Amino acid sequence: MSEATTPSPRQRLTGAPLIADYVRRLPGRPGVYRMLNGEGDVLYVGKAKSLKNRVSNYATMNGHSNRIARMITETRQMEFVVTESETEALLLEANLIKTLKPRFNVLLRDDKSFSNILIAMDSPVPQILKHRGAQKRPGQYFGPFASAGAVNRTLNTMQKAFLLRSCSDSEFDSRTRPCLLHQIKRCSAPCTGEVDQAEYDQLVAEAVDFLKGRNRDVTKRLSKDMEAAAERMEFERAARLRDRIRALAYIQETQGINTASVGEADVFAVHADGGMACVQAFFFRAGQNLGNQAYFPRADEDVPTGEVMGAWIAQFYDGRMPPALILLSEDVPDQALLAEALTIKAGRKVEILTPRRGERRELTRHARMNAREALGRKLADTQSQKKLMKELQETLGLTAPPRRVECYDNSHLGGTGQVGAMIVSDEEGFAKAKYRKFNIKDETLSAGDDFGMMREVMKRRFSRLLKESKPGEDDWPSLVVIDGGEGQLGAARWAMAGAGIEVGTDIANGQVALVSISKPRRTTGSGAKVADRSASAAAEQIHMPGRQTFLLPPRSPVLYYLQRLRDEAHRFVIGAQRAKRTQDMKKNPLDAIDGVGGKRKKALLNHFGSAKAVARAKRADLESVDGISEQLAERIYDHFHG
Repeated sequence: MSEATTPSPRQRLTGAPLIADYVRRLPGRPGVYRMLNGEGDVLYVGKAKSLKNRVSNYATMNGHSNRIARMITETRQMEFVVTESETEALLLEANLIKTLKPRFNVLLRDDKSFSNILIAMDSPVPQILKHRGAQKRPGQYFGPFASAGAVNRTLNTMQKAFLLRSCSDSEFDSRTRPCLLHQIKRCSAPCTGEVDQAEYDQLVAEAVDFLKGRNRDVTKRLSKDMEAAAERMEFERAARLRDRIRALAYIQETQGINTASVGEADVFAVHADGGMACVQAFFFRAGQNLGNQAYFPRADEDVPTGEVMGAWIAQFYDGRMPPALILLSEDVPDQALLAEALTIKAGRKVEILTPRRGERRELTRHARMNAREALGRKLADTQSQKKLMKELQETLGLTAPPRRVECYDNSHLGGTGQVGAMIVSDEEGFAKAKYRKFNIKDETLSAGDDFGMMREVMKRRFSRLLKESKPGEDDWPSLVVIDGGEGQLGAARWAMAGAGIEVGTDIANGQVALVSISKPRRTTGSGAKVADRSASAAAEQIHMPGRQTFLLPPRSPVLYYLQRLRDEAHRFVIGAQRAKRTQDMKKNPLDAIDGVGGKRKKALLNHFGSAKAVARAKRADLESVDGISEQLAERIYDHFHG
């Protein structure tokens, strides 16, 4: 063996001896360590107050659980980051776990962002709207709401109570008369001066007070104003105030179970059974219950529930702002350290408590009961899903039950707004956090080319998959289902082969099974073939490469499952296509002109009143607008007149 290929002594070490070799050179300082396998995949991420002391625990194979022993055995390399403090190490550990998703860590699944109500303060006339994602826009945030339905209902009622505008800045700038929301008493119409700036600022202040929990103060103030208006015989104003008071009462009554002892808090409880764990989260803001959400983190059976919840909380607040108080059903490791880390993150004091008595104890008990119930339902669904996957294996002739099933569909409207979509199902049912949509980019495709759309979607999906994943990993599909007949199946197979994916039934060894489901075809009077939508469900055809088209029994669970996949993919892609069409309709034509940014667009709209008026304007009129040069005026004119 040449010198260039001869492994170093450390490269020949594996497992515990390798870790012992690293320990000799580690400092006794705080930090984060990573264990990697022979292929460079991260197995585990951990934090330590002293890297030398913590990692030395892995240097022998004695006294470890089966999970830790397997992890040590598979370790071929380690990486380290030294930090200034243990708190900094904890924050970095949570960030790396969420990013790298190591196999032996407790992992937060379905980490979706929650909806909030935002009063945006980046305009002289603040806007109220639903907001999801990073809280970067200046304003007051109220949430999180555990469901989109709850935030929509509350937002709808808050519009009645505070009459704040919900329109976008471009719509606001282009209004020349009040919109329908003003007519139905859900907006005070500041766009056209129906309310002056001082009155509108008062409405905003009342809304902010309400969001901060000063509900009674707002209601008392409105009641006094209503009585004063009635005494002055301003009955229309008194009626409007009465309607606002009723709307406020509705908001406070429909938040669910409320509590007087908790103003702002998140409540977490954990329950484990049957090899799975459930963390139940309740969110309280301004004394109101904004809903709950059940999470099912991935963790081995031998991990204690307190450790599961502690690791889960650290990941949960990576990217989220913690409240002032966090209540737990049981103590978690490094609870004080976790509170210190969240305090640094929030820039204010954050308490983590495990209440032993009183109303707060009842909140955690109630959350634990919900965790137990949610886990029971999940276990029942999982067992049913595993049985279904076994039947799917037998029906399609696969070498193993599928772990991850992906279903694809396309949609367009008269050849425009072409969108593709992928939905995912695994051993626990539909995994909606893993759904993806694809805006069709190939401009050479003819309008409504279903086969071309399918080829592009599959090529993009699997080209990226090969860069980011390997067979057997979580993101690697076992079975791909296509909505369509042999044409769509052929397009998908061509794209997968072109991307380097081996199609076949040996999914136990990295192949990906491919199947499509279609309605039977019937011939019209002109000889053309169309899908027979009147055919029975039992007559639906199943297509697989290298196999004759076949039918499944009418009450087959596998047929029902494939139909559910197809229908869910169809629902999702239609929703994506409608959302794309709505977004296109909302676009301002001025946004497409190079050189016209936010300030110039606002100047044009203020000068002409609307984008249509800008389109009709002459060059000389465009030049008269502040900030519009002669060259830009010509560019704007040419954009609308060719």
